[in-house]
Amino acid sequence: MFEQELNNYWKTVVDTIQDGVMIVNTEGIIISVNKAFAAITGYNQEEAVGQLCSILNCSTCQMAREGGNCYWCVMFERGRLRKQKCTVRRKDGTVVNIVKNASVFQDDEGNVTGAVETLTDITDLVDKEIQLERYKQVLSQEDRFYGMIGASAPMQQVFDIILNASVSDAPVIVYGESGTGKELVARAIHESGVRKGKPYVKVNCAALNESLLESELFGHVKGAFTGAHKTRAGRFEAASGGDIFLDEIGDLPLSTQIKLLRVLEEKVVERVGDNRPIHTDVRIISATNRDLKQLVEQGAFREDFYYRINVIPVHVPPLRERIEDIPLLAEAFFRHLQIKSGKAIDSISPEALEALIQYSWPGNVRELKSAFEYAFVSCNGAAILPQHLPVEIVQTRPITGNRPFASESLEKIKKRRLIDALRRSDGNQSEAARILGISRTSVWNQIKRFDIRL
Repeated sequence: MFEQELNNYWKTVVDTIQDGVMIVNTEGIIISVNKAFAAITGYNQEEAVGQLCSILNCSTCQMAREGGNCYWCVMFERGRLRKQKCTVRRKDGTVVNIVKNASVFQDDEGNVTGAVETLTDITDLVDKEIQLERYKQVLSQEDRFYGMIGASAPMQQVFDIILNASVSDAPVIVYGESGTGKELVARAIHESGVRKGKPYVKVNCAALNESLLESELFGHVKGAFTGAHKTRAGRFEAASGGDIFLDEIGDLPLSTQIKLLRVLEEKVVERVGDNRPIHTDVRIISATNRDLKQLVEQGAFREDFYYRINVIPVHVPPLRERIEDIPLLAEAFFRHLQIKSGKAIDSISPEALEALIQYSWPGNVRELKSAFEYAFVSCNGAAILPQHLPVEIVQTRPITGNRPFASESLEKIKKRRLIDALRRSDGNQSEAARILGISRTSVWNQIKRFDIRL
């Protein structure tokens, strides 16, 4: 009676665990399986028992059979199997990634009487590995320059200026329309410069009123104003040794411009409510989407301050002036959202890409990114079609003019870009890599892939 109860207990235990369990005899015929085995393989107890275990078409088992032996015989010879990663085929034909463990049964005299095998479903882990690999591919794209993407001549000029500015301590100002990526340019100047590894502090000059802005930039002492309950260091002190990025500098009040002018000229700041100068070693990188010269003429921006911050100007082109970059940017946003969303969207249709190229992009790269976010929400198929894009993009009137790259594939654009760089560098691969903003290894790999003869 006790033995029968114990067998019932073990059956309950085996049917409770999440790993599939399969018991076979010495001929590889299945004699018992648990409920998890049925969930993993699709074969229930009645369908599996009496069948050869080869119905699972295990990938490692197949290899053994090709060698002239049966997989179960090989396992019986070894006596056990530990953490074997492989795939099995379910009843419906789909493939499942599993980890197998197995051991033989022996009687009291040491004779092998059968074997037990466990199957652990690792599909989720494999999916995560694939996702991580996609992330690595996205992050290692050859067309990236400190997070920026661009193969066009205007963007190559921007990259050149960034590299030149990175070796200088002179103030840099980044001009560009909203959404062109001015903050990315500022970050690239910091990351590629001698101050890399030092603080990088960002301040949005348009987000704070005059009194709060000065406290934010220069700090304040206790009791300097209502609510100043303790002394606080400002952003300039926090950025000492590094770079401070003043975004929307065209919105600075005139009084703050005067104080910043002193910072630029004397390298000192004074906290609000204090007159003791504090030395600071900070390089200013500013950005604006406004016409500062026009503001100077209107008296809304100080001329002396303008000339102090306008030492190294960087003009970021709007997206409509670098249309050949749209396929590169589209691919980058597509791959990123493909990973992030997990949706089974495999491609961008040629018609959708043509619609993107024909659009004028008043919101620039930021608008292009938003368009893909919209497309991934509206698309339920395998490819992004024109109807999945925002309506203003699809209904736009085609832009006329000679645009030979509009119908080019991404690979053709890359090849044309590489040939142009090699011509400019007289075939010097290191110089071509510098022009393109990629590694020399990437240049060599592209030369080989595109079969370019130097």
